[in-house]
Amino acid sequence: MEKQKPVLVIFSGLPGTGKTTLAKEIAHYLGATHIRIDTIEQALRRSMLKINQVEDAGYEIGYAMAKDNLLLGNTVVADSVNPIEITREAWLLVAQEVGCASIEVEVICSDSHEHQKRVETRLSDIVGLKQPNWNDVITREYHAWKREHIVINTAHKTVEVSKQELLSQLSSYLPKEQ
Repeated sequence: MEKQKPVLVIFSGLPGTGKTTLAKEIAHYLGATHIRIDTIEQALRRSMLKINQVEDAGYEIGYAMAKDNLLLGNTVVADSVNPIEITREAWLLVAQEVGCASIEVEVICSDSHEHQKRVETRLSDIVGLKQPNWNDVITREYHAWKREHIVINTAHKTVEVSKQELLSQLSSYLPKEQ
């Protein structure tokens, strides 16, 4: 039985938009490897090296892990804020180097009151990870997109509705079963 070609699904979005929840749902649905930059960065902080200023280290590790998994034939869901053009291009380069398709997904919450409430009330599922506050989120550097990509607006939607909306949009990008 021939395995489908892998795909790199690249999630982006500010904290509190529902990005990680949706990325996990999609990874599970696709049977994909989920690579979460927050998890990598927090592991670096907890390591014996005590790397507090992780800068680009988490992303660099994420790119390498994604490449390894794609080369094994595994679809990968990359989950990060991915706020600037440099990181977005780096994810695309990973897919290009492997010779697989890539799909960029930006998760937004267009209702600022709902977004703020999510940021202020959410709990971390990563031990020791300090969640950003609302001011951190709204003042974060986040570049506008310069190319076509999928946008999922999670405002006033359940996780299931957002997931189904995304799966509908992803269906035209994902390889068809042979």
